[in-house]
Formats: sequence, structure tokens, C-alpha cells
Amino acid sequence: MRAVVMERFGGPEVLRVREVEDPEPGPGQVLVAVEYAGITFVETQVRAGSGPWGRPPLPRIPGNGVGGRVVAVGSGVDPGLAGATVVSTTGGTGGYAELAVADAREAIALPAGLSLRDAVALLADGRTAVLQHRRARIEPGEWVLVEAAAGGVGSLLVQLATASGAEVIGAARGPDKGELVASLGAAAYVDYSLPGWERTVAETTGGEGVDLVFDGVGGRIGAQGLAALRTGGRAVIYGMASGSWTEPDDRVRVVPGTALGAAEIRAAAQEALGHAVAGRLRPVIGQTYPLARAADAHRAIEARATTGKTLLIP
Repeated sequence: MRAVVMERFGGPEVLRVREVEDPEPGPGQVLVAVEYAGITFVETQVRAGSGPWGRPPLPRIPGNGVGGRVVAVGSGVDPGLAGATVVSTTGGTGGYAELAVADAREAIALPAGLSLRDAVALLADGRTAVLQHRRARIEPGEWVLVEAAAGGVGSLLVQLATASGAEVIGAARGPDKGELVASLGAAAYVDYSLPGWERTVAETTGGEGVDLVFDGVGGRIGAQGLAALRTGGRAVIYGMASGSWTEPDDRVRVVPGTALGAAEIRAAAQEALGHAVAGRLRPVIGQTYPLARAADAHRAIEARATTGKTLLIP
């Protein structure tokens, strides 16, 4: 099969398509003929050797979320699963390929009324957004700032927060993303490439500051986002796209996270898919790339030249 193989850490150029042996499902596993593979920002950090969980062993095939048809099952797996169309995580590796192995317990049958493309777009970002939204406990009428609001997770958080009755301010880089963020329900858009954007956020609320910040960026942007909070406001810190976590001060109440098991994370993904079927959540798929252009996809993501979710098509 064809797969993207990474033999060293570095820039996007280390992602190269190779012919490799077809994988075989082991006990408790399924083999999926991949139609779509999701890309997350964290995967670009892992490729560069700066991921939040250290450096994984090499060589490796990147990719942790796929969708397609089950073409084989390992021992101990219901044979009836063969032929089913599913979305699944892959355990952190193997997704950028024509065939991918996944734990059968992680495979989620494609819900009726949802395209496979949308389901793959929601698999990782959807569960993240659902879990962070749940963690925030938004009250109707609150002012909520969503960083990276035109991105995969951010675009979903805008929708979930709006559905909870919040007044959402979406923040992203560049003036061209405002229309998209507004279409998702945001009350206002702020370009955080502009100096003093955090003051604009506070002014939008009438000078009081926002009640809640969803911070998936970290670094300078994260710190500026937290500066837009009212005193005693709260922050959900869930990512470090900048390369470093946001360090809050004493005036900010960080909403604590909880350790979740695989079953709870899978349930959050299913909840996101259910929201999409019901029309309550719309994934934004900004761009797709063929497998051979995985390096170009990573370049675009790192350059902040993408909107919504980026997918690979083997």
C-alpha cells in the first residue's frame, strides 16, 4: 500500500509517500480501507519533534483518525463488522495511508444521515470541542471568547457556545476569516494579528471583559486572550498551538480538567456525531489534499493558511 512515512523529525519535507507492506489486523483489531484521514495541529508539532508528549519512535506513519470501510477483522472481533463503514482513531499512528489498523472497540459506525467526510472531520475535533464545552458550563448571556475560531476545534466551540446562549467573540488571524466565524453564530470577530486586539474584545463587552476564554493556542495569544477576561473570569486551557502553554495569573480561574478513559472519549466523539446528524453542529472542512501532498497540508496548517479541518484523501 501507499503510506506517508516519516523517518526523521523536521519540516514538512520529512513526510514522504512510500510503498510499504499492507498491515494486518491483530487480535481485537480491524483493518480499514481509508477514504479520509484527519490532520490535527498536534501532528505538525509531533512531526517537528516538538509535540506535547515528547518524541515518538521512528520510522512511523503519522495519523490518528480515519474513516472508511472495514476490509478485514482480527481474531476475537465480530465478523459482521467486515464491510461496515466506520470512523476510528488508530492509537496515534498509521492514519496517513491507504490501509490502517484500529482497535475494534474504537471503531464507530457511520451514523445514518452523516457523510463520511464530515464524520472524519468531527472525530478528533468534535470530541475535543464537546469535552471542553462540557467543562466550561456556560450560562446563557455570558460573553465567551474563542481563540482560533476559524480552526477545526474553534469553529465547533463557536457553535456549541452559541447554542448554549452565549455571546461569542471569535478571534483568529487575519481579516478574511471574519465572515466564516460570523456564519457559525459569533456575535463579533477580532483579528488577533492586530496590536491591542484584547482591548477590542473587552470594549465589545462594554468594557467589562469576557466571562470565559477557550484557549487552545497558548503563548502570547493565550496570554492576551486571558487579559480580556473580567476579574474572576474563567479559562478553559486545552491546547498549545503556539508551542507553549498559557500561564494564567491569580485573577483568572482556570477550569480544571478531569482524567478521562477511552470509553468516555469515544462517547464524546459519538456525541459530536449525533449533534451533526441533528443539525446542531457543522464541521468546517476548509481544504483536502491527496495523500501525496501531505507535506503541503502540513505547510499550510503551520502557516495558518487553513480554515476549519484539513483532510487527506488516499
